[in-house]
Amino acid sequence: MLVRMTTDPAPGTPRRVPAGAAVLREDVTDAIRAAVFEELAAVGFARMSIEGIARRAGVGKTAVYRRWKSKLSLVLDLVSAFAAQGLPAPATGSLYGDVRALLEVASHALRHPVASQVIPDLLVESVRHPEIADAIKAALLDGQQGVAARVVRDAVSRGELPEATDPGRALDLMVGPLYWRLVVVREELPKGYLDDLARSAVAALRA
Repeated sequence: MLVRMTTDPAPGTPRRVPAGAAVLREDVTDAIRAAVFEELAAVGFARMSIEGIARRAGVGKTAVYRRWKSKLSLVLDLVSAFAAQGLPAPATGSLYGDVRALLEVASHALRHPVASQVIPDLLVESVRHPEIADAIKAALLDGQQGVAARVVRDAVSRGELPEATDPGRALDLMVGPLYWRLVVVREELPKGYLDDLARSAVAALRA
């Protein structure tokens, strides 16, 4: 007679974590992510290393490699996490109101270290690493285009814009000047800037 062997514990017995299983502590993960920002600010993506990140985080290299296979996957994970927060699609009831609300949220998002420091550095690196450009597009541009499409669709339904309005052009007109001012030129916004930009964007979309 065959006897079935089993390693299942008896009912009511707590299961043990297998020896050697990696338990990823959240505080360590947070420390590593914070170290990435510091390392990027200090040396940039090209010179950034897993060793440097681990040293800043106060952990061993293996703690980093358990979570991410390379410095590229680590940085892209941060970009994706930032993008996942997303820009909420405004619903104020008017095109100007929606554009103005979108610009207000975008102005705060573009001051975030990911937008103001990490992404510009990655865009330089994307010339040599096409996968970086693809990841940034997937993480950031696709979501923003969805928000712009919602703004345009609502405006068309209210009769404020023609049906042929291009959401991509709308996004360029709304956020492009803001990105230039905050991320490229790095100047603070003068008083009333967002109001003027919203009016200009609406006028251009209606032209």
